[in-house]
Amino acid sequence: MNREELKKEMLKEWERKIPLRLFEKTFELLPQKVSKRQVEKILKRVREEWIKSLLEPGEGIGVVTAETFGERGTQMTLNTFHYAGVAEMNVTTGLPRLIEILDARKDISTKMMEIYLEEPYKYDMEKAREIASRIKETTLGEVLEEIWIDLMALQLHAKLGEGAEKKIREEKLLAILTNTFKSFKFTIKNGEIIAKPKGKTDAVNNLYRLKTRIRKVYISGVKGIKQVLPIKREGEYVIITSGTNLKAVLKLPYVDKYRTTTNDIFEIESVLGIEAAREAIFREVRKVIEEQGLEIDERHISLVADMMCFSGRIRGITRYGVVKEKPSVLMRASFETPIRHFIDAAISGEIDELRSVVENIIVNQPAPVGTGLPGLVVKTSKEVKKNG
Repeated sequence: MNREELKKEMLKEWERKIPLRLFEKTFELLPQKVSKRQVEKILKRVREEWIKSLLEPGEGIGVVTAETFGERGTQMTLNTFHYAGVAEMNVTTGLPRLIEILDARKDISTKMMEIYLEEPYKYDMEKAREIASRIKETTLGEVLEEIWIDLMALQLHAKLGEGAEKKIREEKLLAILTNTFKSFKFTIKNGEIIAKPKGKTDAVNNLYRLKTRIRKVYISGVKGIKQVLPIKREGEYVIITSGTNLKAVLKLPYVDKYRTTTNDIFEIESVLGIEAAREAIFREVRKVIEEQGLEIDERHISLVADMMCFSGRIRGITRYGVVKEKPSVLMRASFETPIRHFIDAAISGEIDELRSVVENIIVNQPAPVGTGLPGLVVKTSKEVKKNG
């Protein structure tokens, strides 16, 4: 029996005993031909080691996680990765990227996608390049050779380049221009766009404004995808993009919808939901850490991702995100802007139950340290007699 058949057979038995990720990782490391008895022996040992690695109740996992990220963060570089061949494609890595993720910034410095292709496109360089050119957003300015204004005739002339017909048909271009600039009348003759103002008032100024704006008109491709670069990765071609539009890209028939992704976490949340966003945070943080040659336990990364997404929306680890949602007034005040928190709490009459570590340290009393700390409930002799 080969490895894949054995994996399917044993999945039902072991999926509840060890995490699925650990189960799959174990099978990846096994040789192709292996007996069921050998696999069971290995999985039992893996389960034993996994149980030993679990945290005990009362362990201060939040403090350990914070220390782990803090210590690794001091060793990170402030790098920007550059893709050779495309000047505009720089990717923020290292500490700046980690800060972007953990602060849950909506406007990240370098938005990008990794677009995986279906067969047969993913194994053919020419087809991958053709799809990349289709995906790239094209504006009218990119297919124009020259543009000028005829002041005597009060007309704007724009000559189309040789490759313009491959990007868009003349009829479609005419419809786009007519709908975008309704105060102008457009015609296309011999590969030349002619625009004339419908009204005579302020016609010259309108022509100069049109000369500036007409170059930015979207004509083809996927909006938001500014640059594309097909690269070979593990035997197949993947399209790396500068800019992102996950919703539009996933609609394309030649795109692998299960592997295509973006580094914009908020876009993933809006298209695929909060669970997908939580997984994206986990993968992005792990990717940044691994690129720096560092290592953080995956459970620590999972804890941070869970904290950022448990409310149903992405919240950064900032005064306006996770900290703002803390139920304790003293805990919120200990992070930043204490006076503001105290005033707001006093006005609304909030009560602090002193259930966590920070607030107990502030008032100088023993803190209930750790996550999952059990409590013991005992019936007194009076309650036993009362209840019979």
